[in-house]
Amino acid sequence: MKIQFLGATREVTGSKHLITTDSGHTILLDCGMYQGKGMETDAANRDLGFDPAKLDCVVLSHAHIDHSGLIPYIYKMGFRGDIYCTPATRDLCALMLTDTAYIQEQDVRTYNKKIDKQNPHKEKGKKYKIEPLYTQHEVDKVMRHFVCYDYDRRFRLFDDVLLTFTNSGHMLGSAICSLEIYEEDHALHGQPPSETRRWKRLCYTGDIGRKHCHILPSPQLFPQCDYLICESTYGDRLHDEELVSEEQLLGVVEDTCVYRKGQLLIPSFSVGRTQEIVYVLNRLYNDGRLPRIPVYVDSPMSTNATQIFRMYPSELSDEVRDTMRFDPDPFGFNTLRYITDIRESKALNHKEEPCIIISASGMLEAGRIKHHVANHISDPRCTVLIVGYCEPSTLGARIQQPGLQWISIFGLDRRIKAQITKIEGFSGHGDYREMIDYITRSLALDQVKRTFIVHGEKETAETYRTHLTEAGFRAVSIPEKGEIVEL
Repeated sequence: MKIQFLGATREVTGSKHLITTDSGHTILLDCGMYQGKGMETDAANRDLGFDPAKLDCVVLSHAHIDHSGLIPYIYKMGFRGDIYCTPATRDLCALMLTDTAYIQEQDVRTYNKKIDKQNPHKEKGKKYKIEPLYTQHEVDKVMRHFVCYDYDRRFRLFDDVLLTFTNSGHMLGSAICSLEIYEEDHALHGQPPSETRRWKRLCYTGDIGRKHCHILPSPQLFPQCDYLICESTYGDRLHDEELVSEEQLLGVVEDTCVYRKGQLLIPSFSVGRTQEIVYVLNRLYNDGRLPRIPVYVDSPMSTNATQIFRMYPSELSDEVRDTMRFDPDPFGFNTLRYITDIRESKALNHKEEPCIIISASGMLEAGRIKHHVANHISDPRCTVLIVGYCEPSTLGARIQQPGLQWISIFGLDRRIKAQITKIEGFSGHGDYREMIDYITRSLALDQVKRTFIVHGEKETAETYRTHLTEAGFRAVSIPEKGEIVEL
């Protein structure tokens, strides 16, 4: 068996890990899109590193675009196999991949207009314009190839490959992917042929959630493995405790909306983070602690995603289900409005009264929130609250630089007078202590032969490797892009 690491290697986006078994089966763990650098990521996303037409199947850990975003593209390039995931992941992908196709078409249209202006006298035959990676047509087609299995159900991909999904607690439908592959064990050469084959166990974590989360259960223990591929997004830091984050949020709301009479802008991923923020605000509202100000979720996808969360109450936390005994809608309250109409969204930019606006994208790279921030960044009454991870090259990361006075948004330099604040505790990724505790409770470390660290910036991954080694992990490595390892 070979593993080729094709994405999220020493960085956080573009998760893709290709397994080739001794019998010739090819299995892609995730098919994620590179994100965070606008059109600069276009070439990286088109360069897959494998032939999609020869790929047998995709095993998808969860629906976030940095793990699923290129699935329609590989279909466009010839892939016709199945995509295995949980039911909630499939429902979220139908929504999120559609949105991603739309965003690409908009980005490409803007880019091509810019190129036209820069090249009024084009050389004959030279191609300047680009096309989107895929359109809604490819999304519609590839969604027919999704095959869903519930958590903790062991099923067969091929005669010699078994797969089990375990709830990873990262987002609705997210899963630890445990593969069992029956093939030659090269360490047993010299033994009778009948004794040289055995089941090799490989576990891919996808993204690991928090030990304590408001809306999702804690990550569930997963089966023993011989080889572990582990994320490391927050491999060098620790989060605030849950209650602290809730109190911090209330403090920011009161400071911005009550004392400074301003608008609180929260860039938030449409799936997972938005629902968690809304749930906490709902709880504060039920307790009579939330100031009586308008709250807007300004995102069509967030609105639709929240509907999907409502469809899966059995996969939500005990806390949410307890809340639903007296509050039938934990993602809605009287002062909250979900906005889908673009005219209503634009009208928010002209509101003077205090309010909370939650909108995508979480890294401030696109979407309605970018317009809201552009319109309010120079208002000292306002606050931009970051509640999740931002890839270093994104606007969401750059805006947090200490002492920064000016920022370019939509090509215009804007003076930063609004407060820029961050609350780490709402992250959907476990910190290094949570991840190590979770893995060591799941696995007997003396049986884990090798561990591969992915989905983390280089320095973060290096720090996480130190923490893993200190915790007793053996043979921990950080693969480079394109590296092939034989197991």
